[in-house]
Order: sequence, then C-alpha cells, then structure tokens
Amino acid sequence: MFKKAAVLVVSCGAVLSGCGTDDPRIENEQTVSNLVEAGFPASDIRIFEDAVYVGNDALVSLQASQEMLQPGEGSQEHYRTTNVVSKSLTKICINPTSTFNSYARLSEGLNLAIANYNALGLCFTMVRGPSTGCSATITATTMPGVSGSSGFPSGGRPYGTISIGTGLNSYSADMNEYVITHELGHAFGLRHSDFYYQAVSCNTGGNEGTAGIGAIHIPGTPTTATYGGSIMNACPRNPETGEFTSTDIIALTSLYKC
Repeated sequence: MFKKAAVLVVSCGAVLSGCGTDDPRIENEQTVSNLVEAGFPASDIRIFEDAVYVGNDALVSLQASQEMLQPGEGSQEHYRTTNVVSKSLTKICINPTSTFNSYARLSEGLNLAIANYNALGLCFTMVRGPSTGCSATITATTMPGVSGSSGFPSGGRPYGTISIGTGLNSYSADMNEYVITHELGHAFGLRHSDFYYQAVSCNTGGNEGTAGIGAIHIPGTPTTATYGGSIMNACPRNPETGEFTSTDIIALTSLYKC
C-alpha cells in the first residue's frame, strides 16, 4: 500500500470540504483514546448524548483532549521512513512534464514548493528543470482528480516521481503549494504526521502502520499530531497556506541540514 504514498485531498472524502473530524462518533472515539493516553482511567470516562465526560460532569472536547497530549502549544510529531536521502546530494532537479506545465496553478504551486525547501538552507538545493549537474531528478507529472501521490527514498536518492491531480488547477495556488510540498516531503522520506490515526486530520482513517518502510520518530519533534499542525498531515485544512510549520522545519533540518 505504501510503495507509493497516495495522500491528501483524495483521502478527505469530499474534496477539501473541511477535512476535520466532524462525525461525532469518530470524534468521541478519538477523544476517549486521547484521555486514556493522557492517563485518565477508562472507568472514569463516559459518552452521553454525543459528548464525552470525565468524572460524570466534566465535558471534554476533542480539541481539549488533544491539548492534554501536547508537550507545548501547537506542537506535533514527525516520522520518517527507514531510508532517507543522502546528504551528499547537492542539486536536486524537479522536472515537470509538458502536460504539468500546461496547468497554471500546478506550475505556480511547484515554484512555491521549491521555494519552501530552498528557504531552509538544507544540504541540497532544489532547481526547477530541465537543468544540468543534477545529483538526482524528480519528475513532476499529472494524474486525474484532486489528489497527489509520491513514494519514498531508495538508495540514498529521493523517490523519482510526484503525481499531482489536474483537478487541483481549480484550487488556490496555496493549496497546490501544499499538495506539492507534501508529496516532495514523502519523496524525501517523511511519513504522515498522523500516520498512527489519520482521523486526526481526515474525516476517517486508522493506523497506516510501519508498512514495511518504517515510522521512525524524528528527534526534536513531539509525539502527537494536531489538526492543521503539519504540512505532512494526511489531510489538509481548507484553506491551507502551503507553508511549513515550525516543527516541519525542525524535522527537515534535523534530517537534511549540513
């Protein structure tokens, strides 16, 4: 399943129409799970009229239960695959196909995504190709729909293709930036921040597991996910900015800063 990492908009169900956990049953299940993880005895938690209570009279929202797990405000975890990209690579070329270039918003989103990575001062520089002297090449191609897909590193090199749905051309430049930045994150070995429970960012979803490619915690990032907390969440918010969060930056610089 995770030879290629199909992600984002498609996994939100009805595209971008608020990818939060708005089903009360799903929210309640996650709230109870968070409370147990935070140390509350299961016997002290109950669900009554689509709400979760602790101690019979203290109503706890999903957001409140998530905050109980947070070491600090606005924090979230990051995980990587077993294989990562070699720091010896210095110039990584992103080569869009002619079809990709024919979609103005996809093309703009690619420029913005490349700028996101180059702003971090990592070991490598991304260049929009065609170009010469490339240490590795990633082809940016298209696929039907409004999702994106990519894969994970192998042999010290990033995955060689990202595919972006042509339907995203009708969305904002920021959403295209988000999807492309996200897919490039997979190509460089980042797992979904909420891989252990996709319902954190999507309407539904469970645990992706290690999937044979690893889910290794990146030092310096906490160990719980929040809705909208990372560009590597399984589903985006609507709207999205397309920019890295502070812990996205920690994760990438931890892996790829020389």
